[in-house]
Amino acid sequence: MNTYEIDCLNNADFFVAVRGSKSSSRIRQEFSTIESAKEFAAEFGDRRTMIYAVTKFGNNAHICNS
Repeated sequence: MNTYEIDCLNNADFFVAVRGSKSSSRIRQEFSTIESAKEFAAEFGDRRTMIYAVTKFGNNAHICNS
């Protein structure tokens, strides 16, 4: 991770899990913790859920695929 991503992770207000590449089939769900976002992603079992950290200022960074 670069310093921007680390900063977003350390100062995250919430986390977003995103699945799908097209807006019509995209799933986007917000979570209060990264653990909750990872639990959601684990339901699919394919490590194709992108997890983002979002700060209170709206800064965001892709943290991992889960």
